[in-house]
Amino acid sequence: MARLILTFPEDQYYYTTLLTVRVTDINAGNHLGNDSMISMISEARARFLFEYGVSETEGDGTGIIVTDLATTYRAEAHARDQLLFEVGVMDFNKYGGDIIFRVTRPKDKTLVAMAKQGFVFFNYKTSQVVAMPEDFRTKFDRVNWID
Repeated sequence: MARLILTFPEDQYYYTTLLTVRVTDINAGNHLGNDSMISMISEARARFLFEYGVSETEGDGTGIIVTDLATTYRAEAHARDQLLFEVGVMDFNKYGGDIIFRVTRPKDKTLVAMAKQGFVFFNYKTSQVVAMPEDFRTKFDRVNWID
């Protein structure tokens, strides 16, 4: 199987946050486990959306739903490592786009992981994909659009 390569434009990152690797995030290989990295990515996404005033679910039932996740690991992380999550968006379309992540360890400037989450707007009351709200789209004026 061909290896996945993730690269993202530098100008698409909008937000940064630090997260600390907990002892409970460590797996049998004595490094940050895949399941914990996914949880940390989800936390970074939630912080990013909160910072930009985006609710996980609006009163009318509309919210963001993750459609896919791709992650590449470049280095190990260990208990008590501080990790910097740079978060952005790209590849918008009528219904959603991609949330992108670059994860580094600032203490030694090591790239730990790259990831992207595909997302669409979804109405949880009607169980239907819906168009991206205008107020979301206008928050990110540098984002590219695809058909």
